[in-house]
Amino acid sequence: MEKLKAIASWPSGGILDRYIIVGFLKVVALSLLCTTALYLIVDFFDRIDGILKAGAPVWSAIKYFLYKLPVLMSRVFGFAVLFSTLFSVGMLSRTQEITAMRAAGISVYRISMPLFVTAIVICALNFVWNEALVPVFTRESQYIYKTEVRKKEPKSLLGTKDMWMRSEEAFVSVDRFDPKTSTLEGVTVFLLNRDFTLRGLVEVPSARWNGNRWQPVRSVEWVMQPNGGLTAREGNTTIPLSETPEDLKLLARDPEEFSFLDLKKQISDLQGKGIDATEQKVDLHVKMAVPFVSLIMVLLAMPFAVRHTRSASLALSFGLTMLIGFGYWFLLAFSTSLGHSGAIPSWAAAWIPNATIAMVGLFFYSTAEE
Repeated sequence: MEKLKAIASWPSGGILDRYIIVGFLKVVALSLLCTTALYLIVDFFDRIDGILKAGAPVWSAIKYFLYKLPVLMSRVFGFAVLFSTLFSVGMLSRTQEITAMRAAGISVYRISMPLFVTAIVICALNFVWNEALVPVFTRESQYIYKTEVRKKEPKSLLGTKDMWMRSEEAFVSVDRFDPKTSTLEGVTVFLLNRDFTLRGLVEVPSARWNGNRWQPVRSVEWVMQPNGGLTAREGNTTIPLSETPEDLKLLARDPEEFSFLDLKKQISDLQGKGIDATEQKVDLHVKMAVPFVSLIMVLLAMPFAVRHTRSASLALSFGLTMLIGFGYWFLLAFSTSLGHSGAIPSWAAAWIPNATIAMVGLFFYSTAEE
């Protein structure tokens, strides 16, 4: 009851709220800029050797990294919010401003309220950012890397699903390519005459790369007769594809290249064709779960920032950010891998990291007044 009275005694939207939010957002902007630049530098040194060896033009390399900026920023939103909470509130503690607020009867819960509201807004902006900008810019960066850097002709319009490729005397349709097992699923080969009229087609449920060529499990060949009819015969027809698994992996789309609605539609299409869409379901839930990281990071950082009154510093904030941030991403990567393999439900794979960090944050937050 006393906590509720303390909360009610400080009207929302007042000078103190604006003071806390403005200080917090200034650090968010600066930390987002710094962490994105750091991420970009790491990615630059990771890629530059391959780009130089490929002999790609300098302008292509510059365009590639510029188009990667939106996805890099999306990945560091959580880091930026975590660091900003630790640093901005920590500095308020170090300058005794938190002490003055609490002496005036304002609880830690009420002090943190403007940060939670701001974090919710950041979560919404992060989701919109991921939907509106990230897929477009990521597709463009991958196109530049595959065509201008790796010099691979784009023969597929939709990545690893609904692929269409051409050979000398045929068009090949692939429902799905699994990069992990180097397997093609739902292959249809449209055999053409020299005048591009259809002379037959081959249906292959699945084919695996044996090191030299695509080996079908079985196949059914439909041959076009002069009278317009079709005759079927079973066999083990060679799939006329010169592309190796490594070539096809260059065509693979990352989850960032899909918007939420696009990924949802793809799941529906795959299920309609009888193809397992477990990985895509996990990626869909991850798209929903990741934007909430900003809110969870505020919840986790507040009690640490308030308690370290004398030791709040840039080094401490940076150290805690790295520890908590990398811990979250490690847990997310591990959980996502379990989800992709089908070991745990797709929704659990995406939300377990959020739930884990949130429970830890709630535990420390509940004792923040002590």
